[in-house]
Amino acid sequence: MIQLKVKIDNARSFVTDNEIKLFESESDLQRQKVYEKTGAGNDFLGWVDLPGQIDDSLIKSIEKDAVRIKTDSQVVVVIGIGGSYLGARAIIDALSNNFYQMQFTGKNNPLVVYAGQNIGEDYTAELLDFLSDKDYSIIVISKSGTTTEPAIAFRLLRKHLEEKYGEEKASRRIYAITDASKGALKTLAEKKSYKTYVIPDDIGGRYSVLTPVGLLPIALAGYSIREFIKGAHNMQEFLKSEKDIFKNPALLYAIARNILYRKGKTTEVMANYTPNMMYFTEWWKQLYGESEGKDQKGIFPAGVNFTTDLHSMGQYIQDGLRNLFETVVRVEKPKRTLEIPPDKDNLDGLNFLAGKRLSYVNKMAETGTILAHVDGEVPNIEIILPEINEYTLGELVYFFEMGCALSGYILGINPFDQPGVEAYKKNMFALLEKPGFEQETIEIKKRIKE
Repeated sequence: MIQLKVKIDNARSFVTDNEIKLFESESDLQRQKVYEKTGAGNDFLGWVDLPGQIDDSLIKSIEKDAVRIKTDSQVVVVIGIGGSYLGARAIIDALSNNFYQMQFTGKNNPLVVYAGQNIGEDYTAELLDFLSDKDYSIIVISKSGTTTEPAIAFRLLRKHLEEKYGEEKASRRIYAITDASKGALKTLAEKKSYKTYVIPDDIGGRYSVLTPVGLLPIALAGYSIREFIKGAHNMQEFLKSEKDIFKNPALLYAIARNILYRKGKTTEVMANYTPNMMYFTEWWKQLYGESEGKDQKGIFPAGVNFTTDLHSMGQYIQDGLRNLFETVVRVEKPKRTLEIPPDKDNLDGLNFLAGKRLSYVNKMAETGTILAHVDGEVPNIEIILPEINEYTLGELVYFFEMGCALSGYILGINPFDQPGVEAYKKNMFALLEKPGFEQETIEIKKRIKE
């Protein structure tokens, strides 16, 4: 049995059992499209069966390289953008001490930092400064090797690494995760003899965390990729075998959010009460935003971190435009135990909480917030995990991936392409006067002058 649970009790005023049952025949059709790979974007459905097909030799190779990288490096720079880095960062941050970067000593597991997810000049210059006196390695992730942000970062970091160690030794510190046979990065990797891993052709970036894209960074950060894969595999098998829409959590989630969307709830706010899950929310936002936001359709994914954001965004969620619903990721058991002490003077009036754990107070804040938001006509879906570990995060990742595919098909779009992403690139290349964009450069400069 899987450990993850989905509850829609606090969405019942908007989502009834009868409405869910109306989706039975449609959900069967959408499941068939996914598992038989007959729906739109079916050439990017390699992730569906992936957890159960990951070869042990690949796992051993990743584990071996992770040990080598740990031996060589105090710091590892993961270069990528979108799904090429968000999945790994989401899992590493969720499993790590909230202050692990500040506790960095260069021993045991290396510090994982990120580049190529922005074009910030200060960010990149400060990263190079930081790396100057550190032993470090690079994991560069790109199918093509020409995506602007990571390609620029890799050019700068490769130069820095080669100047630091010499070209031959630098090549042994670079790991390329790229296309199996083509692209600029693949060509460079062969020329420089980088160790390479393959991004399968039938898996897009935002579904790639269970490929070497996510597995290598997670392993070198000191976490069990075997448990992570096991959790995803168990979720894969359960979702495929369970056809009851009330018992299949991915189906229930996909149907509930589409019912809410059809009733005008066009923004989904993911709320979590666990600070180190912040980047999991960022991964979820990219997965659902890039998958569903097309053809003038789609639920807009937003994220909040409670209770922090209850003192900012909480006001809007409670009293703003009623186009919202919330998906709360609840973690039942924290990793640590910390009780509130009594205080002789009790000037803050908190002695009524003395002896209670912070997790208890957090849980009451969560429950109270959900009830307040439901009273304010913001329905809530709850995704419940018993605790955070590699296994449960594997379940959660696969659950959201399948939920996204099913939801997208119910919505009537292709969840696996991203045509809108190309619009900004075309304008940027024209403004940068990239060769091949001469006519676009003329046209866009006319627009700017006007």
